[in-house]
Amino acid sequence: MRNYFIIILLAMFALAFISVGCAEDPFAGKWKAQFDSQIGQQKYTFEFKVDGTNVTGKATGERSMGTNTVEITEGKINGDEISFVEPLKLQDNDIRIEYKGKLAGDEIKFHRKVGDFAEYDIVAKRVKDEANPAAGSDTNSPPSKP
Repeated sequence: MRNYFIIILLAMFALAFISVGCAEDPFAGKWKAQFDSQIGQQKYTFEFKVDGTNVTGKATGERSMGTNTVEITEGKINGDEISFVEPLKLQDNDIRIEYKGKLAGDEIKFHRKVGDFAEYDIVAKRVKDEANPAAGSDTNSPPSKP
């Protein structure tokens, strides 16, 4: 009976560690933001990859001047907070765009500092699973006909 109890206890510990190891980080994945700025409307897509407390990935900005994709740098996670830098090269100028955000469900509320030029508060929303768009649909579609 004692051996049976030990086996059950060890199995519970193993499952607990597996579930913690397999749990996807809440920041990982694709996020979209849209906001007005001094240079007009901007649309951003952030793709985050998380390794412990480190964040890598890319930021794609769509502006009236065109689209630009960069690898984010200095990415860190601390609990429900995320920070990173978008190194932007605009003409011959290097501009450091710093982000500090806090997770709130399927949103990240960011404070965005663009060099010494401007600061904005923006909200990025999680992009639902694109492989199955119906999974996140808010409409009731009629059943398909055979």
